[in-house]
Amino acid sequence: MRTTIGVEEEFVLLDPETLVPVERAREAQDALRRTGDGFGRVMAEFFPSQLEFASPVCETAGQALASITGFREELSAWAAENGLIACGVGLPYRVAQEAEVTDEPRYREIASHFGLIVRDHQLNGLHVHVGVADRDAAVAASNALRPWLPVLLALSANSPYWNGVDTGFDSWRAIHSRRWTTHGIPPRFLDAADYDRRTVALRGVGGTSDAGTLNWVVRPSERYPTVEVRVFDAQLDPETSVALASIVRGLVLASAGRATGTQAAEIEPELLDSALWHAARNGLAADLLDPRDGSLADARAVVRALLDAAAGGLAEHGDTAAVSAVVDRILREGNGATRQRAAMTEGGMRGLTAAISADAVSTY
Repeated sequence: MRTTIGVEEEFVLLDPETLVPVERAREAQDALRRTGDGFGRVMAEFFPSQLEFASPVCETAGQALASITGFREELSAWAAENGLIACGVGLPYRVAQEAEVTDEPRYREIASHFGLIVRDHQLNGLHVHVGVADRDAAVAASNALRPWLPVLLALSANSPYWNGVDTGFDSWRAIHSRRWTTHGIPPRFLDAADYDRRTVALRGVGGTSDAGTLNWVVRPSERYPTVEVRVFDAQLDPETSVALASIVRGLVLASAGRATGTQAAEIEPELLDSALWHAARNGLAADLLDPRDGSLADARAVVRALLDAAAGGLAEHGDTAAVSAVVDRILREGNGATRQRAAMTEGGMRGLTAAISADAVSTY
């Protein structure tokens, strides 16, 4: 049985010489709103250097790819005309320490709870929505996705630098995210009623003011009939974003018994949390937690298990070949973090600038 996907991509505007964020996202948003309406929605983000694009509800991966590619074309053109670059990276290479959050009531309210953490929260992600029957189905999908989230992070890790320094992590964004009140992989819930009871109890605790401040990397959407996966760093190219979305859809279908695939074991929460940190550090360069039995295994073998788990849903939507091609490239050439480091090694700052620009054409 087929279902829908939606893709949300966050971008940051940078000075091409210094790679420091530039607070002109509102201008870009205003200029691109008319164009964006044809492809999806353009929205403000937490900092004035950031903006988010949300695709429409898509029946096919091809529709999602056309949507985000069209927006990237327009955004990259606007940035070039204004002496900037627009980037799909988990974190900017450098940050402006004096940056203030976007002047909107919600962002000011969130910022009021997080003190010095706010200044560093210049994170950019890829969020994937998969259509589900109801909230109970969304919770069931969240439960089933939990063991696969570390390998999904490893594939998508694209934030090795912070303040001009190589952090030694493939996803420093994932490490930043751990400082929120809720973070990482959520607990297992019995059903939607259990989820609602436990998340309502969190409100007012720490910085959790509402459902939107639950910073778990998968959660039922409060606005749409979807399960939302938020584990991914923003991506360098649109093909990878859509391939990751397609994999998530395949896993969700398998979790609902609507497609067959490799089954994950029940993994203890402390092991899953450690595995997410492990994936943020190593990416695909070493081993990863194998969801089939909770052991550490070669990263390539775990990626293949991931594709096996999603295989039925990928085949149902005609996505197998496209996803396999993208994953094969990632295994051959590296995730975004590897590609950023290679660009820096080969071409210095100019090489990195060229590699991270959110061009519509694949950077593979």
